[in-house]
Amino acid sequence: MNGKKISQINIGDKASTQRTISESDVYLYAGITGDLNPAHIDEETSKNSMFKGRIAHGMLTAGLISGVLGMQLPGPGTIYLSQELKFTAPVKFGDTIKAEVEVVEIIKEKIVKLKTTCTNQEGTIVLEGHATVMPPK
Repeated sequence: MNGKKISQINIGDKASTQRTISESDVYLYAGITGDLNPAHIDEETSKNSMFKGRIAHGMLTAGLISGVLGMQLPGPGTIYLSQELKFTAPVKFGDTIKAEVEVVEIIKEKIVKLKTTCTNQEGTIVLEGHATVMPPK
């Protein structure tokens, strides 16, 4: 299974995925990465924080973008070169996050730059940035 080649990609192409972030997702991510920050795993400590409860890791949310790039646009065979991220709002347990990518530039017929955005179920942007990838040959 191969993703789209550069010749099959156009500026404005979009793809997305959605996932509801569960407590299990956060604990699994914490275990894999070793990021056991109380903001993510300790309800007692985090309820006194500015977020008034636990939040998902920002990079867990960013990982949804990786899934879109690697499986949809451009898809399997894509090489992730870089990612610029800005976290704009917290992701709480139970939030449904839509990760969307949009092609904004094709560079030298071998590199694609995409706008990357994650929004919650209320339409609030929780993450935005740009990814640079090399589509499969």
